[in-house]
Amino acid sequence: MTLVGRDTVIGALDAALAECAEGGARIVLAEGATGCGKSALADVAAERARAAGGLVLTAVAAPEERHVALGVLRQLAHGEAGFALPLPGPPPGADGTGGAAPARVEAMQGFCARLRELSAERPVVLVVDDVQHADGASLQYLQYLARHARTAAVLTVLTGTPHAEELDPVFTTELMRQPHFTRLRLDRLSPAEVATVLAALRPRPGGGGGLALPVGDLHRISGGNPLLLRALVEETGSGLPPAPEVGGPYAQAVTTCLHRTGPTALAAARAAAVLGERSTPERVVRLLGGAAAATRRALAALEAAGLLETGGRADGDGRADGDGRTDGEGRTDGALFRHPAAPAAVLEDTAPGVRADLHRRAARLLREDGAPATTVAGHLSAASAEPGAEPGPGPADVEVLLEAAEERLAQGDARLATRLLELALRAAADPHARHGIRLRLAQVAARFDPAAAERRLTALAEAHPGDAPNTEHTRSLVGLLCAQGRIGEAAVLDASGPAPGGTTPGGAAPGSAAAAFGSDLDTPGAVSERLLQGSRLAEATVAPLAQALRSLTASDQPDRAVRWSRRLLEEAGRADAPGWVSLFGTLHAEALLRLGDLTGAHAQATAALQALPDRTGSAFHCAPTAVLIRACSAMGRFTEASRLADRQLPPRLPASLHGLAYLRARGLHRLAVNQPHAALADFLETGRLMADWGIDRPAHLPWRTDAAGALLLLGEARQAEQLVLDQLAHPDARRPWVRGLSLRLRALTGEPRRRSALLGQAVEELHRSGDRVETARAMADLGRALQHEGSPKGNTMIRNAWSLAKDSEAVALCREILPDAPLTPPVRDRAQTGGQTAAGGAKLSGSEQRVATLAAQGLTNREISAKLFLTVSTVEQHLTRVYRKLRITSRGDLPMDLTPVTRSAV
Repeated sequence: MTLVGRDTVIGALDAALAECAEGGARIVLAEGATGCGKSALADVAAERARAAGGLVLTAVAAPEERHVALGVLRQLAHGEAGFALPLPGPPPGADGTGGAAPARVEAMQGFCARLRELSAERPVVLVVDDVQHADGASLQYLQYLARHARTAAVLTVLTGTPHAEELDPVFTTELMRQPHFTRLRLDRLSPAEVATVLAALRPRPGGGGGLALPVGDLHRISGGNPLLLRALVEETGSGLPPAPEVGGPYAQAVTTCLHRTGPTALAAARAAAVLGERSTPERVVRLLGGAAAATRRALAALEAAGLLETGGRADGDGRADGDGRTDGEGRTDGALFRHPAAPAAVLEDTAPGVRADLHRRAARLLREDGAPATTVAGHLSAASAEPGAEPGPGPADVEVLLEAAEERLAQGDARLATRLLELALRAAADPHARHGIRLRLAQVAARFDPAAAERRLTALAEAHPGDAPNTEHTRSLVGLLCAQGRIGEAAVLDASGPAPGGTTPGGAAPGSAAAAFGSDLDTPGAVSERLLQGSRLAEATVAPLAQALRSLTASDQPDRAVRWSRRLLEEAGRADAPGWVSLFGTLHAEALLRLGDLTGAHAQATAALQALPDRTGSAFHCAPTAVLIRACSAMGRFTEASRLADRQLPPRLPASLHGLAYLRARGLHRLAVNQPHAALADFLETGRLMADWGIDRPAHLPWRTDAAGALLLLGEARQAEQLVLDQLAHPDARRPWVRGLSLRLRALTGEPRRRSALLGQAVEELHRSGDRVETARAMADLGRALQHEGSPKGNTMIRNAWSLAKDSEAVALCREILPDAPLTPPVRDRAQTGGQTAAGGAKLSGSEQRVATLAAQGLTNREISAKLFLTVSTVEQHLTRVYRKLRITSRGDLPMDLTPVTRSAV
């Protein structure tokens, strides 16, 4: 492969061999970049000389032997006896004359004389590969030979690299002065020559000649360098576009070329790799410092090898790549690698400390040149990422890191923005700046992990006010705490400043955290939708958008909240923001739950929980969990609901709006499984916290009607009535949902003669709110009231309520409305007990079967005793035996496929 396209060079070499065979001396210097076939040409010269009957003496110079005096000459002399060579002595010019010492001159004369003797018998061919690495003493011998063996049949073939810093220019100049000197150049392969190489390799599949590889791509990536081309073909195989990888043959060939080109070239390549698309010769020189001329020679050597393009590329539109400047013809002066695998290989071959130092210097250089903040910050980040990299960014770097972080956020790359913010925090010395950065980090962290964001805010809140020296930071901290639902903590911080007069419907002063929460709930639906329609999802808008959705749901427009939350959920998914996915998934689930879509709410809440990286360590996880508990309880899946409601939570978690939602959901579940005392405790604690935080808003959490329902089961109708009256007097009672819930409980706690009228109003209000489950519940109560009054409409109303509940999959409510109506429960909630046969083969008695069936349908012990004409004590005894036989521990574990108790069974 390496000799393809070398016909002219080989022809000149053959001519020199022929002239030598006729008794004439010749000197041939073949120059080419690393990997362009110099060594192959030296081998060809030696082989052809031997074939012609000549005496061939060879040597290969190496960088590590450059300081071994006469190292190359001894390799040459090793091939033939009779050479008298001196012992290694001082280098040329050591006597102060600038030339060779007298003893060395005598030795050179002897060496030249011996070659003349040998050439009288047959042509002598000296082949020295990589002469640029030869030691100075050997070069003196070769110079002497060039001057004094002009009439001998001696051919000297030298190969070397142009732009080599090691080669003594005096040596090259001396050779050029000789009339029998020829200089040959081994250029890189042209596209046509690359095609010839491919055609000569292996036959194509199907019988055609050569490899079916894209010639243009191979030439572009290899630059026509035969060594790189061979590596590319090896890595690519047959018929595939070239896609070299780090560590592959191409990358290995790149590093080999660099090390063979020399240390300055290697340093220049590393500088260009670090600078990336903003690499130019001038910047590489500035980045490395030192001798500019040597660096420019190294860049020229890299370009000659096809590793770099250091100018002369036309971009077609007259613009430069990266930050390279252009001339009037649209040609760049960049210094760029031909394929990304090359700089990657260069950097992988570089020690971490060297990489870190280059990145730090590149950051300073590019900042001086006015490069974008993201570029400068990228180098600071890369330097800090290296193992043991010190020093890190300093105070002077904070501004550019923050600017770059904001740009990355605008581009949607929040993970890199977080990395830059963390670097800025490490670099910042000013307390004001540090506090602001920590606030921003907390805000950005919510995109990925609400638990991490909560931890960051907790640290800030605990450090306040000493670490938050201005009111702007305090307002920001209060806003972020409110966005996380931590109204109590926000109120404590907010209370440190003066508050204007006046109150909100929640009883809080305007401008406070509580007032902000209340005003958000009071935002008109049209205003919320304008915000949702005109805002793009970002760190600065996520909290207002979330509150707009809550406002729509609280203002009895859950259908609109569903539509907008679905759109934001999709947008969060595209933004690779699992924290936002969980947030908007939860809000979507809450809106569906308000509509009575229990299956949809369950699915969305489950997905919201699964999106969280940390599903147990945050207050936020209480929000989707609360939706799951309520949905499971309403669907009669009490076992699943109990598993979620009975979890032990860390003490800090309930101290948020999400914790309040969890408390209410747990209370509703406990009420559903006939634990009114425990349920009442949850509802009252919810109310106490809401009052303490100044956010007593029934539109958000109607704890009074919840508590009234528990009190009714406990026989405390008067206390229940007072709570209902208090809720009806609240400004939120003007909203259909709150008013409907309140009127239903008012009817159940008030005078029987007004019951049907109040329940009729409740049905109407709840229907307007869109809540199908609560509408069905109120319809059932209305039907029973009408039945009590003897109205024929009662039965119809109850059947309609049951149908509406069944359509919503509110299994528990269906069993409450018509316990005997056939209803197929969800498969997942059926216990594996084999129907009426208990575990282990034990069967329930008829009495146990009837009691267990009614208990599974949600009836209380007192209701079962009345229905079956048993005492409460007898019911409890039956249930104890049922639990033992079925190997369960609570009525929530009772199987749902027990035979329903019919009227005849009673």
